[in-house]
Amino acid sequence: MLVQDIMTKGARSVTKDTPVQEVASLMCLYRFSGLPVVEGEKIIGFIAEKDVLAQLFPSVEDAMENMATIDLKKKVGEYKSLMSGKVADLMTHGAKTVSPDMPVLRAAIIMANNRFRRIPVAEGDKLVGMLSLGDIHKAIFHQSLV
Repeated sequence: MLVQDIMTKGARSVTKDTPVQEVASLMCLYRFSGLPVVEGEKIIGFIAEKDVLAQLFPSVEDAMENMATIDLKKKVGEYKSLMSGKVADLMTHGAKTVSPDMPVLRAAIIMANNRFRRIPVAEGDKLVGMLSLGDIHKAIFHQSLV
């Protein structure tokens, strides 16, 4: 079984100029844990929920030294100001991808090794789809029933 057999085609993507609020809306409404960032059809990065939420977390050093004095309510309040930013402010540049002709289990290994729940599928640097752990699990489940 190959990635192209189970991937989601026509995957949703965003640009580096997309407002963070729009990305957060897509993530919350459609339960996307992350989205590829493109210029035209070329993948230039990835933005994940953890990229957005990580901005609210105190650094490890601050947490170790000042945990008692960190105003966690204030940190959550900072979320609103994050929404006025652009994807370029938070995205990870140079996203890892898998190819459509890759065996599904090889893609699963790449995802597991990188702790990804979803990964862009690309031909060269052109986005052609998305693959999630759910896609893989569903395909293996169905294959085992046959």
